[in-house]
Amino acid sequence: MSRDAIWPVWKLALLLYVFAAGAVAINLFMLGLLGQSVGLPALSPHAVLALSGPLGVPAAWAAGRWARHLLDQAE
Repeated sequence: MSRDAIWPVWKLALLLYVFAAGAVAINLFMLGLLGQSVGLPALSPHAVLALSGPLGVPAAWAAGRWARHLLDQAE
């Protein structure tokens, strides 16, 4: 990773947080629906949104690292 990068990982992660948290929310909701087939209770949309906030942080960090890697490869 270049030291003088215009887009460091933390900036990319901050920009991608909304999309990463949204993807986590969709996946959690679908997992809750799938869990009903094995007898687990359904996750409410409010619970999914409450869980996707904190779980979106590592997902955004991973997306930021991936985007930084792609930018480094493009250079």
